[in-house]
Amino acid sequence: MRRHSPEEHSDHHRWVVSYADFITLLFAFFTTLYAISSVDAKKLSEMVASMQMAFDTDARGGDKRPGVPTPLLTAAKLKSETARAEAVAEPQPAAKPVARQAAAPGAGTGDGEISLGDVKERLNERLKEALAQGRLTVELDRRGLVVSIREAGSFATGSAELTDFTRQMILEIAAAVQDIGNAIRIEGHTDDVPIHTGRFRSNWELSTERATSVVAFLIQNARLEATRLSAAGYSEYHPRAPNDCEANRARNRRVDIVILNPATSTAEEPGEPATHAEAEAGNTSPKGGAGPPPASPPHTPAP
Repeated sequence: MRRHSPEEHSDHHRWVVSYADFITLLFAFFTTLYAISSVDAKKLSEMVASMQMAFDTDARGGDKRPGVPTPLLTAAKLKSETARAEAVAEPQPAAKPVARQAAAPGAGTGDGEISLGDVKERLNERLKEALAQGRLTVELDRRGLVVSIREAGSFATGSAELTDFTRQMILEIAAAVQDIGNAIRIEGHTDDVPIHTGRFRSNWELSTERATSVVAFLIQNARLEATRLSAAGYSEYHPRAPNDCEANRARNRRVDIVILNPATSTAEEPGEPATHAEAEAGNTSPKGGAGPPPASPPHTPAP
């Protein structure tokens, strides 16, 4: 009689090994996906800003000057400019506002002070590339020294976010005015094309937001004293040229950095409020001037 070999016992848990291998492969697969999908947000924003400058074209009709190369701003250059502004912005003795508005190039006021004409020469040197490309202008007027930064290349259309080009220009301007104590007013301007987006309901809001964005950058990054700064939004109502063509509209879309001369700064300072006793007596107006005479009591006719 033939002997029967004992039947081998089948292992019903053999599938666990294959399942474990499968789970391990899935884990490795998704880990790889996560690793290759991680994006350096800082490097991405720098690339986008550089591309925006390279293809600098105004969305409302085009405002890039033909034949003028547009330099790409590298992260290293922006970092060096920031470091330079920070070095200049170290705590210094309180600066005195310059009184003279214009002077011969390189000439001071005669007593070691700096004139706005000197500051203009500094800015012409620091910003010569941008000036040559027509991206901004520097000029003296009755208010003081005005640096006008055009919208093209400085802000995206309908946006108040500063581009890297704008940041670099603002750092240069801040470095040039660190040693003077003049007040600085930032003015936002638009053209007459209406805007109504989820963020801005009108050109008033857009112009004001752009001005306050520049003020915030000056305080946080250029370390200018907040007491020297003010912001104003003028919408479309202070144009440099009639809004009758696209070229003029492009000129009107701008941010002006106005370094006020002492006369303008003093004239625009808020008046001192009246004291409590003066207000009750009605002798002065809120700005310290003569107020209206006290009203006489009402006349009551005799019965």
